[in-house]
Amino acid sequence: MIHTEMSRRRLLGLGVGLGAAASLTLAGCGGGGDDAGPAAGNGGKDYTGPKVDLKLWNGFTGGDGDIFKALVNQFNTEHQNIAVGVATYQWEDYYNKLPGAASTGNGPDIAVMHMDQLATFAARGVITELDDVAKNLELTEGDFAPTVWKGGLYNDKRYGIPLDMHPLGFYYNKSLMQKAGLDPEKPPTTREEYEAALTELKKSGVQGFWVSPFQFTGGMTFYSLLHQWGGSVFDAEAKAATFNSDQAVEAATWLIDMVKLGHSPANVGQDADYLAFKSGKNAFTWNGIWQINDLKKSPDVQWGVAELPQIGSEKAAWANSHNFTIVKGRANDANKVTAAKVFINWLSEHSLDWAKGGQVPARKTVREDAGFKALTEVNALAPELEYAAFPPAAPGLGEVMTTFYNSFNEAALGKKSPKQALDDGVAKANKQLEDNRKKYGS
Repeated sequence: MIHTEMSRRRLLGLGVGLGAAASLTLAGCGGGGDDAGPAAGNGGKDYTGPKVDLKLWNGFTGGDGDIFKALVNQFNTEHQNIAVGVATYQWEDYYNKLPGAASTGNGPDIAVMHMDQLATFAARGVITELDDVAKNLELTEGDFAPTVWKGGLYNDKRYGIPLDMHPLGFYYNKSLMQKAGLDPEKPPTTREEYEAALTELKKSGVQGFWVSPFQFTGGMTFYSLLHQWGGSVFDAEAKAATFNSDQAVEAATWLIDMVKLGHSPANVGQDADYLAFKSGKNAFTWNGIWQINDLKKSPDVQWGVAELPQIGSEKAAWANSHNFTIVKGRANDANKVTAAKVFINWLSEHSLDWAKGGQVPARKTVREDAGFKALTEVNALAPELEYAAFPPAAPGLGEVMTTFYNSFNEAALGKKSPKQALDDGVAKANKQLEDNRKKYGS
């Protein structure tokens, strides 16, 4: 797999260590700006002011980066008075770099941000409110999936306009299924079917479901199963960690038992589960939607993708979402802000093209478009949008989620029992949440 794609995935999810945006300060966007008065139009409808140059930061270093840049170029061609320049960083550098750059006037005007980062950057005043964009463009929850739309809120104010949703999906190797006597066109959808399929695969000499102890992708699989069992990482207000509940222990135990039952080797290395899938050694893997385009580059692999099987009592899948944000401008340049909103609205409306990069569009009209339905593999994961388990809108959760994943890691590696590992993790997480309340005043 392409190295940049591997490292990109490590930060698609929960901003490892990035609650450490403790150094966040009141930020300004770079570039100063025209002294001209505010441009006509607002909320993203249009921009008729003098030409402005906008800086846009993102972390799309994989194949989706080329698609994103092509869309920006198209926008620039269609808008002679707005020029958007793109700067791309690895996600793991991006969030650490943004606060300091913004506070010194060297940051962007527009920043692409994962849903789970919005609250932290909003709490520290780095990004600005976008309620007027939703109002003037007449965007409502009905235009998006409710979970994605609500994820852009912090303290009842909107800070992000959702672009997409990227969930965990279920990839299956058709060749190995056929070898084991399974129907390669009917992947398992329930716990009973899943366990029965693993038994048949084992009989054929295949360890069918490799369990990674790392966040990518074992931790994200556990996150999904925790919600499938009816549990959660936090309570409703994200003030207390709850990932040591009976449901959590049961979900973790089921997953770790895959090793004991011989369906997975022990101590699976980082990304080894996915690489084994591509090399025909692993029949089932739970991985992100972003792997679809990578697998398309491997014509020798006969694969399919579907919604995650329902192992617990309800459907659930780990997911995150890219949102557009506007960085607060030290110069309060109204022209730049207005132009930035026009760009955000334009790209949201053109998210069918963005979906080709391996994303489920946030806008309902785009998901219902025949063009999206033609993207067979990506469209196969669109139903997960309705039951996606998104992170809560609370500031400073980066380190807390790292604690969650480290707890699973200890259990998966057999360093502690699932119960002990999760209990210890919750104790540490609750202290971190308490510190966050002091730090962010919430």
